[in-house]
Amino acid sequence: MVLGFTTGELPYAQLLGIAYLLCMNLATLICFLVDKARAAGHNSRISEATLLGLALSGGSLGALLGMHLVRHKTQKWYFKFTVPVMLVAQVVLIWWLCHTGFFDVA
Repeated sequence: MVLGFTTGELPYAQLLGIAYLLCMNLATLICFLVDKARAAGHNSRISEATLLGLALSGGSLGALLGMHLVRHKTQKWYFKFTVPVMLVAQVVLIWWLCHTGFFDVA
């Protein structure tokens, strides 16, 4: 059961939203892991703006996991502060959308 629906009756919008969030979080986590590996090898890096942009676009959980799994960007105050704030904001937004009837089936 996801968001009050069984698997067979999830609305298309919810399935699309869940797939989007899964993909964004996986992509963000992979980018954090790749950037950490590149930093260790002194290779070209993924920009901080790209990493924060991915987190803002729905990948904040993946960013937070990446930060703590490989201890990457944990000393930068703007990552330490903004990524958790983005995660809370995204959770609140999802909760609000689900409880205001945004995903109701007609």
